[in-house]
Amino acid sequence: MKELISIIIPTYKGSQTIIHLIQDLMSALKEYNYEMVIVNDNSPDDSHVKLINFQFKYKEIITYIKLSKNFGEYNAVMAGLRNCNGDYAIIIDDDFQHSPDQVVKLVEHCLKSNNDVIYTKYKQKKHSLLRNVMSSISNLTAKYIFKIPGKIYLSSFKAIKRNIIEIITKYKGNYAFIDGLIFSCTDKIETFEVEHNKRLIGRSTYNIFKLGNHYLNLLTNFSILPLRLFFLFGLIIAIISFVFILFIVIEKILNPNIPVGYSSLVASIVLFSGIQILFLGFIGEYIGKILKLVNKDHQYIIEYISYKQNSQK
Repeated sequence: MKELISIIIPTYKGSQTIIHLIQDLMSALKEYNYEMVIVNDNSPDDSHVKLINFQFKYKEIITYIKLSKNFGEYNAVMAGLRNCNGDYAIIIDDDFQHSPDQVVKLVEHCLKSNNDVIYTKYKQKKHSLLRNVMSSISNLTAKYIFKIPGKIYLSSFKAIKRNIIEIITKYKGNYAFIDGLIFSCTDKIETFEVEHNKRLIGRSTYNIFKLGNHYLNLLTNFSILPLRLFFLFGLIIAIISFVFILFIVIEKILNPNIPVGYSSLVASIVLFSGIQILFLGFIGEYIGKILKLVNKDHQYIIEYISYKQNSQK
């Protein structure tokens, strides 16, 4: 029997494209043994109604999941990974930027590859300037934290083998940074070049706040880098302050008539107060993460699920 390929598509505000994408994928993949797992991340449009009706027609192929609220792309993908049966999982976006013909190319490559994970890299990215900049910052940070080779781009369009799926889906934390989980359990990883298309309809739901939140989660969930940086910064400031105080004391001894500097005193208090508040903010972020973990904050909650026929799940 041919190896089973699971196509996982997280969708949010994708009502205008998701059905067309599934239909085109079904046509492109008709020569393969495949299934689809569609995860609706509580989209506010009519995606739920469309997907229920469409899945009813193709129950032998599609598993449909709706989450109870918007948990974010990574958590939605984790829901898909836990409810797929494939020997490989191919994760794609819902907006046709990963076109069906490129999905087929990745499927063909992963069936021949001996690696556990295959990330795609783009000849030319067609995201907005803001997303490209934020993605670059996030990728550079992730590469430093997880010691990822520079040639690998952490694309959302990737293929993951079953052995890795079984490992990373054991993670129960409320924020699932899938790329970090992958690099924590395997180094059999490669890249594969594909085309990246412009978004056909609508605008990306990623904004500076979502990207910033993702970046903060990356830093505080999987790294103590901010704490180390603040320790080094505090150490440097302490040394400079000690030298400065020593200089003031010596100058005052040598010249007792020098007036005390009110402006410099106020400026110093404001500066160090700001640093302390920022540092306490980071500590609070870590404590909040620990509290959520202790309280078993949900990674996601499934509101509705309809499995494909003959599913093993």
